[in-house]
Amino acid sequence: MISIQDSDDDRAFKDLNVVGMLHQFWEQKQVKEAIVETENLVVYESIPSPGPPFICYVTLPGGSCFGNFKYCYTKAEARRDAARVALMNSTFNELPCRCITPEFIARSIQEAVLTTGGNIEDASDPGTSIGAYCLMLQSNTGKTMLEFQEIMTVFQLLHWNGTLKAFRERRYSRQEVISYYSQQCLDECMRSHMALDWLQRERLRPGLLSHELQLALKELAEARQAGRELRFYKEKKEILSLALSQANADRLEEEDWRGQDTGLDYLTHTAHCMNDSMEAPEHCRFYYQESGSDRESLG
Repeated sequence: MISIQDSDDDRAFKDLNVVGMLHQFWEQKQVKEAIVETENLVVYESIPSPGPPFICYVTLPGGSCFGNFKYCYTKAEARRDAARVALMNSTFNELPCRCITPEFIARSIQEAVLTTGGNIEDASDPGTSIGAYCLMLQSNTGKTMLEFQEIMTVFQLLHWNGTLKAFRERRYSRQEVISYYSQQCLDECMRSHMALDWLQRERLRPGLLSHELQLALKELAEARQAGRELRFYKEKKEILSLALSQANADRLEEEDWRGQDTGLDYLTHTAHCMNDSMEAPEHCRFYYQESGSDRESLG
């Protein structure tokens, strides 16, 4: 993703219909790729506010999300600025250097080794972090980095939720987990299960959700103001908000939640699906296990 900084050159965009240009860009791209559905390609979400600064998010086909990074005095200005950020990232993503090729993978692995102080030989071992990263890149050869980020968002959320650590403790290999979850989409079912996991944590540690939500909101604001891709941060905020909303309702109607599933049954379902087939039923998503933070990339 490209980070957008404010400059005098940005004024040129004020005279352009960037909202229309962004829609046209993705419409042409979808037609070129023989995708029939070309309506509602780009989805805008304006955050309710009594006054400035106004905030707007724009979600692209595939799920990538961007927002306005300027201080906007009107909702229309926020919408245009969000579209501008998304348009610049969309066009930049079409450059050949943004396509995952064997050469790109080789460079990325070398950079990862230098950054982490790892060993280049680890790239051939999926059991290592470098090897897992290499496997992820190789399995997405031919895709753009924007498409790769959309897939990685799922694994970022699994890492954040503690799922990857729990799978490792159950002795599932990184390769098995990557193969399974690479086929899963980030949908309402997955979000609901994550929210349930965080609700269970809240029951054990009251006040945790409010604290985590404040951190998530801060991260989202910082990423937006830097012009970065936002889906991971926005998904965290929405999952925690959903869990907190239920926690508040839970306090009012506590008996409605007595005897609910502990959430760990999802582990049994998911493990069963991974053992039987990569084509898992829709209800097989994931689980949560209270086992501390997971610092290692990809589990």
